[in-house]
Amino acid sequence: MKHWTLEDIPWGRFDASRVDPEIVKVVKAASMVEANGGDYATYLCNVFHDDPQFQAAARDWAVEEVQHGAALARWAALADPDFDFDACFRRFTDGYKIVVDADRSIRGSRSGELVARCIVETGTSSYYTALMEATDEPVLKEICRNIAADELRHYKLFYVHLKRYLDLEKVGALRRLLVALTRITESEDDELAYAYYATNEPSASYDRKRYSRAYARRAYGFYRPQHVTRGVAMVLKAVGLKPHGRVNATLSRFVYRFLTSRSQRLARAGA
Repeated sequence: MKHWTLEDIPWGRFDASRVDPEIVKVVKAASMVEANGGDYATYLCNVFHDDPQFQAAARDWAVEEVQHGAALARWAALADPDFDFDACFRRFTDGYKIVVDADRSIRGSRSGELVARCIVETGTSSYYTALMEATDEPVLKEICRNIAADELRHYKLFYVHLKRYLDLEKVGALRRLLVALTRITESEDDELAYAYYATNEPSASYDRKRYSRAYARRAYGFYRPQHVTRGVAMVLKAVGLKPHGRVNATLSRFVYRFLTSRSQRLARAGA
């Protein structure tokens, strides 16, 4: 099946009257993170240095991630003609760097690395679905629809390789759960915070907590119960637990309440 390209996006349908300035801010930040996919591919290829099958998949994945960044950046420039993606991306990559030359996973095993990648793809698939449904701007809606579908496919890609490595490494559900929880708690680390800072307030001094909260206040408000329920199911599947049923229902209610209450608290605080 042919993968979509930037030329497939209906740019001529852009409707400035339907642009939400708050959404523009998070789209700018997301374009930075997506465009940085090449560095993550380098890291993954080093971790899986003797697995050409996975290396090829990681490189293809990175190409699609970078295209996501390009699509989001092009839309952000339509919404805000003053947005300079190249300058912002240089600022972002100068200030936020990942270790690309590691020869083993920071998650303790290759299975752990693949669990972490599944968690990331769960988050992005859920996020872009939520953003697609939150925006009224037709071009952004189409971009998010394409990206969300890609991220779901990427989850399945990493999950297939996870099953392959579980047969070799025998990493149990508890260890996988710990990796997943660790990666989830990293969602408010420097990456998105610095991306938000680099694209929206570069003249200020960087404060991780401040910009993490600024991003979260806007992004968390997009989620609806159905997005959380599907995301929780994907996480449970990656860690080897039953994806549907009572555990999913309980966790989904907790996560949704956390996201909405945090978004509301930050809004009241003016983050």
